[in-house]
Amino acid sequence: MMEFVLVGFSDSPHLQWILFGIFLLMYLTILLCNSLIIVITRTDATLQTPMYFFLSHFSFLEICYVNVTVPRMLTDLCSQKGNISFFACATQMCFVLMLGGTECLLLTVMAYDRYVAICNPLNYALVMSHKVCVQLVAASWGSVIPVVIGQTCQIFSLPFCGSHRINHFLCDLPPVLKLACGDTFVNEIAVYLVAMVFVTIPFLLIIVSYGKIISNILRLSSAKGRTKAFSTCSSHLIVVVLFYGTASITYLQPKPNQSEAIGKLLSLFYTILTPTVNPIIYTLRNKDIMVALRKILTKLLP
Repeated sequence: MMEFVLVGFSDSPHLQWILFGIFLLMYLTILLCNSLIIVITRTDATLQTPMYFFLSHFSFLEICYVNVTVPRMLTDLCSQKGNISFFACATQMCFVLMLGGTECLLLTVMAYDRYVAICNPLNYALVMSHKVCVQLVAASWGSVIPVVIGQTCQIFSLPFCGSHRINHFLCDLPPVLKLACGDTFVNEIAVYLVAMVFVTIPFLLIIVSYGKIISNILRLSSAKGRTKAFSTCSSHLIVVVLFYGTASITYLQPKPNQSEAIGKLLSLFYTILTPTVNPIIYTLRNKDIMVALRKILTKLLP
């Protein structure tokens, strides 16, 4: 097989241009808002802290993620063809899994940062030094890459002798695996194991971190202190729920029970909707970023 066909939204041709307009607007919003967060966190002296260091890397990750998926989706909406070569499909899947796995680990690192800041504030500067922050970000990227490359090679070494139509708008793992011929039991087990390592375990670590954080916040005597602590953590917690909720259903649900329409809808959440909402959550709910944004706007528009 030399190529696949991404069905995408071709079964709703009457919505073609409406969907194109919506997705293009969301795509531009993601690029603009996340780029703005990177510029603000890198240029404002008051934001040179571990929390904003991780946030800038998270925004960069979101930009990479949507650039792997959305331009292809917009192109297919325009052409209504969806042909994608075997190699291009494998490459897209590899990057989607790699960036998704890195996002899971980076969200865990951000939860750990909040845990140290609230539960061990006296040692925060020592524990979360710049060197440690760089190492944590490097580990988030480096630990995912070899695993994802190996899994992608394993999936695309299978024979694809039947249908070449992928009922999806991207080359994601579950719909591609459905097209493989023969026994895919070993591959499905490998998918579950990788999902457990990069989705379930990080999620449990985040839950444990926030359990300790909330317990510590409730012990604070100052109502103002409790409000401030909750506000700094709530944005991250909302992002975690949005991302992990949809990703876990997609990759941990048994293959026969997966509805293609539901799978496509869930993928829309973690590929384009969540990246659109994330920067809005982080900026509107964060006073420091809003103050820094006003400084920049004052300089540009005196």
